[in-house]
Amino acid sequence: MLRLLLNGRLPRSRWQYSLFAMLGMLLLQSVVVAAAPEPAATAVEIDRKLAAEIGSNAGEAVPRTSDETFLRRVFLDLLGETPTADDILAFAFMSDESKRAEIVEQLLDDESFGTNWARYWRDVVLYRRTEERALISANSMAQYLSEKLNSNAPWSEIATDFITATGDIRENGDTALIMAQAGRPEDVTAEVSRIFLGIQIQCAQCHDHPTDRWQRQQFHELAAFFPRIAVRQDRSGDVPTFLVTVNDAPFQFRRQTNNNNRFRGTPEHFMPNLEDPTDKGTQMQPVFFVSGDKLAKGTRDADRRDALAAWITSPRNPWFAKAFVNRIWSELVGEGFYEPVDDLGPDRECSAPSTIDYLASTFAETGYDVKWLYQTVIATDAYQRESRSRRDYEELPFQANCSQRLRGDQLFDSLVSALDLSDRVTDAGPARGGYMRRGSPRAVFNVAFGYDPSSPREEVGSSVQQALAIMNAPFINQSINARRSDGLGAILRDNSDNEDVLVELYLKTLSRGPSSYETQTCLSYVRQVRDRNEAFEDILWSLINSTEFLHRK
Repeated sequence: MLRLLLNGRLPRSRWQYSLFAMLGMLLLQSVVVAAAPEPAATAVEIDRKLAAEIGSNAGEAVPRTSDETFLRRVFLDLLGETPTADDILAFAFMSDESKRAEIVEQLLDDESFGTNWARYWRDVVLYRRTEERALISANSMAQYLSEKLNSNAPWSEIATDFITATGDIRENGDTALIMAQAGRPEDVTAEVSRIFLGIQIQCAQCHDHPTDRWQRQQFHELAAFFPRIAVRQDRSGDVPTFLVTVNDAPFQFRRQTNNNNRFRGTPEHFMPNLEDPTDKGTQMQPVFFVSGDKLAKGTRDADRRDALAAWITSPRNPWFAKAFVNRIWSELVGEGFYEPVDDLGPDRECSAPSTIDYLASTFAETGYDVKWLYQTVIATDAYQRESRSRRDYEELPFQANCSQRLRGDQLFDSLVSALDLSDRVTDAGPARGGYMRRGSPRAVFNVAFGYDPSSPREEVGSSVQQALAIMNAPFINQSINARRSDGLGAILRDNSDNEDVLVELYLKTLSRGPSSYETQTCLSYVRQVRDRNEAFEDILWSLINSTEFLHRK
């Protein structure tokens, strides 16, 4: 049965698809889980392959980062927030030999892991939306993904859910991808390929791909898996919503005008005739362009999308594992094997092809175990080295970790932690997933500091809007007020020694103690100002506006 599945010989009815998929996945997992290598052993092999494939820049090798920097880095990468002073103290007392691997295991079991990465994927999907009202699905999508990621559901299961989703977008978070593109087959096709394969096949929608081998016919054959889906508004309940629906009933149209009746779906997908817009075009057979697997014309929607999901997530398809590995590696190490992270393909330049092939194939062998991948990448020397600025083109890749600017959610949670705001700041406000211009404090920060995670990081910069967001945020200004009974006021009241106050502020904001130079400079400033409260308000303000605080080193 497993061999039939992997060879793409799938049965036709929906219940058979589901049964075979379930049994096949159980068989696959039973085979690979026992044989899955330890993350540490895989990490050693990755570093060996990188050294052999890339070499090193002239000069001294970049050293391993300090424990303090590693702890802040891994907290931000996995949980999207900075460690507390208690976390820093506990880590300092752990066994040096195993402490880094142990803290990673602990953080992967923390509920904030799923929350942080659910927000990442929410942004991946919704930043490229063509339907603004898709923002309504942001909260349900984040909740769905948080639960899946915390339970360590295989990435293949999550991808399948998005590809085959139906239902109310406020309730079914996996409908967000289809809703983001208003159910249009061409746009859904482009996003499914970009997100789950890393292949920009939309460039072949109107003509053969100009820089890759994909042909226009292949794009429209892929779109033929999605013609019967539709998005329609539903006002029957207390709160208006949208439904992702399917229409497999016999279609009766007086005339076939184009592919899109977006409120009902259309029976088949037609490749437009570019020379004659009045012509209905060529009816396309559903064919998966990577493997050539195909279905008959007239196949029901459920069978189309179930089959496509099985072919996309099959271990026979290398691009599924590579697309996910490339993204996670880029987020953790600071640079992908392919750049941009969503533009892979056989005709694309890869900085270390043997290394990503090894990591992606091993990831597939684990049954697409998401947490295993994080453990493995974090265990590599490539991840654990000190960070450096983004390399010049002529420099070799992966010689150091690369500093990453915090996303809006990460910055907001870091501020909440640093300023002790958990009891006073909530996410209350209209549910728009952090993209609205008015509402909760988190929403304000996502508007100012959010960015498309698929964009090259050198294109993500600072702005006046970001400076104003921090300057004018009431919850920040109130917390920095030294005359309050909590926050900075409590620290000053409980510590008569100015150096002790300084150490606590550095631990809360930068997760490290101040250097001797920083200590000397700050204490000199306190003496110069002659007003202890005012001086430490300025110091705390400087810390949360520093480049170090706004970035993950």
